[in-house]
Amino acid sequence: MKMPLLLLLCLFMENNPDFVKQQKNYPRVRNAYQAKETLLRQQLEKAGLSFDNIHILITAYKQEGVLNIYAKAPEDAQYKQVTTYRICARSGHLGPKRRQGDCQVPEGFYHINHFNPTSNYHLSLMINYPNSSDRLKSKASNLGGSICIHGNCVTVGCLPMTDDKIKEIYLYAVQARQCGQKNIPVYIFPFKFTDQKVKQFKDTYKAYPFILDFWDNLREGHDLFIKELKELNVSVDRLGNYLFTK
Repeated sequence: MKMPLLLLLCLFMENNPDFVKQQKNYPRVRNAYQAKETLLRQQLEKAGLSFDNIHILITAYKQEGVLNIYAKAPEDAQYKQVTTYRICARSGHLGPKRRQGDCQVPEGFYHINHFNPTSNYHLSLMINYPNSSDRLKSKASNLGGSICIHGNCVTVGCLPMTDDKIKEIYLYAVQARQCGQKNIPVYIFPFKFTDQKVKQFKDTYKAYPFILDFWDNLREGHDLFIKELKELNVSVDRLGNYLFTK
């Protein structure tokens, strides 16, 4: 099967050593650099980091509607939280995505696997949903896909950030890829795992023990990341449960 020309070009770009230069071939990316580079440099300088030497990690909380950018120098182990964005809209309910058309935003441990500088939603960063856990946990014949962090303020399972804010998030990711970060982690959680929130949702979802078990598994990874601020070493067992090793 022949691959579409645009997809071939994007795959070439994502493996090109001068990723920033290739991305700037696209007007929307050039505009994003013109509009946002100074701001991002200032944000990173406040954290003792350089715009030209970063790796990033993204966390998102569905119930609170926030997306966090963490960053570090490539040679460092621990991340620092740099900034927080409001997620503009949300579809579905709390709980994982398990099939095409359920309108759910995924929950779990993912990474960015595609940059789209000509997205229908201004700019977009695709995550690798469905991952191996999703495939083992779902009985559906079609799990869906094309889940992105993108612009605009509409969604059927993605994380829309508005055209203005996606410029910033996209540039953080481009700079990280330029610095050699092939898999940019994206951790998506149903809510912030405080003891109070966990008790609240255990009461609310007590009729759905499979969801509570899944959230307990997510909390293990969440709490480990919050404690150590290091990228998680994630694997999946034969049932689709996440495993975390130091």
